[in-house]
Amino acid sequence: MSQQKRTTGSQKASPARSQKGFYTVLGLVAAAFVFFGVYQYSKPKGAESVKIDPSTPLPTASGYSIGKEDAPVKVVEFADFECPACAQFYTLTEPDVRTRLVETGLVRYTFMDFPLPIHKNTWPASNAAACANEQGKFWEMHDQLFQTQDQWNGFATSRPGGKFKEIAQQIGLDVGKWETCFDESKYELNIKAHEQEAVRQGAGQTPTFIIGSRRVPGSISFDKFKAYVDTALAEAKLAPPTVGADSAAKQQVQVVDSAKKTP
Repeated sequence: MSQQKRTTGSQKASPARSQKGFYTVLGLVAAAFVFFGVYQYSKPKGAESVKIDPSTPLPTASGYSIGKEDAPVKVVEFADFECPACAQFYTLTEPDVRTRLVETGLVRYTFMDFPLPIHKNTWPASNAAACANEQGKFWEMHDQLFQTQDQWNGFATSRPGGKFKEIAQQIGLDVGKWETCFDESKYELNIKAHEQEAVRQGAGQTPTFIIGSRRVPGSISFDKFKAYVDTALAEAKLAPPTVGADSAAKQQVQVVDSAKKTP
């Protein structure tokens, strides 16, 4: 008799479990629709601007540079303003790079945008920096964007323009002029040109550095950065004089796995 009761109880529990599983799946599907709807609603202004007609001619990817034009070592950083690793490099390594390598005349340092699709506010951030550059304050905006990344990134807000405007005021821009530039996405094609240059140079993550003839991925320490610069300096001293302004862009780039190899 007891055996019969146990069997009967088991038979009655099975439909209950099936019903519970059905409602669980239904809940997950509903949650997915809600998430998709929220994402579509919260996409930042200008997010669609990354879809540029491939036939549209792009400007030269010149980037934003600091340091002596005739510095013996040229460094290009491909970075995403919303990338945590880029912010880490800016905080831990870049101050020494600027004071010990750029300001001493050893390095000419160039920043180029490499906006990643996973970061929904990165294009507006690059646009904000480009519009600051129009008034000669790219690097001031660059610094503030990384310092306040946690306040405007995609996890913090879906409308980062207000924070960018606040930064524009703080660094002394003509805010009206900056805001017009920002709202029009005036330098969208320049950002796209930087992105394509990053792809052409083989950058597969952010940040990625071209230091002399080496492509170095990842946020690295100052000691490692300096070691690559020293190697590039030694190679520059041995290399014959180059001809043509675009010779540096055509040089063979050697890939370096910064986690496993030394310069």
